[in-house]
Amino acid sequence: MKTIFKYLIRFYQRYLTILAFGSCRYYPTCSQYALWQLDNNTFFKAIYFTITRILKCNQLFAGGFDYPIIRLRANQNINFSKIKIKYWYIPLKNGKYLVVKNREWKEKNEQHESK
Repeated sequence: MKTIFKYLIRFYQRYLTILAFGSCRYYPTCSQYALWQLDNNTFFKAIYFTITRILKCNQLFAGGFDYPIIRLRANQNINFSKIKIKYWYIPLKNGKYLVVKNREWKEKNEQHESK
């Protein structure tokens, strides 16, 4: 179910956001927020938080930075292979964490080719 929803969001990001380019009041955008929620929460929690985020996207709210906040279970993300950091979890009060996506760096060869 999560993967189907992720494909729908990516389809929306690629083909349908052209119609409303630059109209999001928050960072990350609502569609990116939904993807981050799906990666870090259960399906129903992610849908709930995404819908509340979309409902806040109007003139009554100021907008700005609104990163997902989650609760981490102990040893949730242990992987004993080569580590690739996808998200940073910044601790808040009461065992909650702020989710920030890691910046993806290009390799040396890719940087020289793009210049």
